[in-house]
Amino acid sequence: MELIAHAGFDFVVIDLEHSAMSTESAYRQIGVATLMGVSPIVRVPNLDAGLVGRLLDAGAEGIMLPHVDSPSYAEEAIRAMRFPPLGERGVGSTGRAGRWGALPRDEYVRFAQEEVVFIAQLESAVAVKNVEMIAAVAGVDALLVGAADLAMSEQREGSDPVVARLISQAVQGAREQQTPIGCSGPATGRAVREAADAGFSFTMLSNDASLLGEAAATAVAVGRAESSDPSSDLGHHSQEHP
Repeated sequence: MELIAHAGFDFVVIDLEHSAMSTESAYRQIGVATLMGVSPIVRVPNLDAGLVGRLLDAGAEGIMLPHVDSPSYAEEAIRAMRFPPLGERGVGSTGRAGRWGALPRDEYVRFAQEEVVFIAQLESAVAVKNVEMIAAVAGVDALLVGAADLAMSEQREGSDPVVARLISQAVQGAREQQTPIGCSGPATGRAVREAADAGFSFTMLSNDASLLGEAAATAVAVGRAESSDPSSDLGHHSQEHP
């Protein structure tokens, strides 16, 4: 998280959907991100109002929810995130979000109601069909196309023209409602240009595993290419005992 912050990212997604990270680990990541000026967004595995409330009180500045297929599901998520009269979230101003009780209650509530973001993920043809209704729900701040799950839901490859048309339909529907819509992809100039050309408002640049894995593979490739004796005993020993 510190490295991501030093690199200059605007926001980071702390993923509780596809990782074994605990709530306490997410809590620590949120704290580091906040102190270093990176907006922490937490992707939850499903809609659990109790978990959402805890993460927001831990200082999360946004919630990303997978598989939002209908406006009613989006509305349910918003109720979990917002205080009355907009929702049903319980007050916990003695947590990080309330600066441990030092933040005036009015500001604690205002930030939660006005600045904490809700990002709904579109990951099926049903979600794409309902994109305009989902985007029109008050409190939906942004959408994110989950291209991999969208392709999987249709039992097609990601490069299939049918998937491309669904993605285009999602972008068009979001733009009709003037709702930002994003995607995820590799950290390459080509990927960013393609996302912009497709009409996306933002993109999630890669992920920690890919960034580290690609850098590690490059380091090994460079080391072996520049070695005077790639098959030396040291090289064999390294392969046996990484």
